[in-house]
Amino acid sequence: MLRTIKKWSRRLRGKRTVAMPSGPAIPPDLSAENVEIFQSVNHATMTSPERVSALCDAVRYVVSQGIPGDLVECGVWRGGSSMASALTLIEQGDMGRELWLYDTFEGMSEPTEDDRDFLGQSAAAQLELQDPNDPKSVWCVSQLDEVRGNMRRTGYPADQVHFVVGKVEETIPAQVPETIALLRLDTDWYESTRHELEHLMPRLSPGGVLIIDDYGHWQGCRRAVDEYLSEHGLHLLLHRIDYTGRMAIVGAPGVRRAA
Repeated sequence: MLRTIKKWSRRLRGKRTVAMPSGPAIPPDLSAENVEIFQSVNHATMTSPERVSALCDAVRYVVSQGIPGDLVECGVWRGGSSMASALTLIEQGDMGRELWLYDTFEGMSEPTEDDRDFLGQSAAAQLELQDPNDPKSVWCVSQLDEVRGNMRRTGYPADQVHFVVGKVEETIPAQVPETIALLRLDTDWYESTRHELEHLMPRLSPGGVLIIDDYGHWQGCRRAVDEYLSEHGLHLLLHRIDYTGRMAIVGAPGVRRAA
């Protein structure tokens, strides 16, 4: 299996062999398979090795447990996380699921006063100070053609990948899958995260996986999640992936609603 992943990795990098550039420190306990996938998609994601590894494990979980539904990601930047999902599905021999990628493909939408980082610094102020053309800026600008090309290079069936262009508040729920097995939210801000939860969480299959990329970093995202769970009486263990990422299994045995 690892040999197959290495073959995908070489194809994604466009060379037979390649010297990997310096990057984030990779924890020694990550599996060799997850490290290979991370190195293959690192150029297209801002997420940590831990978050990519957790995503790969979550994909394997929904496959092994037979959780029905598609894989949804809101906020995709260059598509690195969806690439990791696609590569893991290929590894598992499960290419019947559809992948839904929601993004403006023009950069971040406007934040509100609710949107501050964990230090209390305004997201709007940070956007004003950063160059939208900086590939690592908060603006997260990436064009649709780039993301489409990145997904194509994974080898996942193109007709199973949906690119939904626009603000999530305008495209959801008009364009959504019937059933979701894995829901990954990465749009950072309060309003978009709250909108996604309201419309997509009810479609998450029992035992499906919820991943919140920005729970620890952006206060608005955390507030949106906490409010939604409280208002809907959901008691979830939001497992800490790293300083910002959280993950939970939703509607599994032992997960109950408030009386």
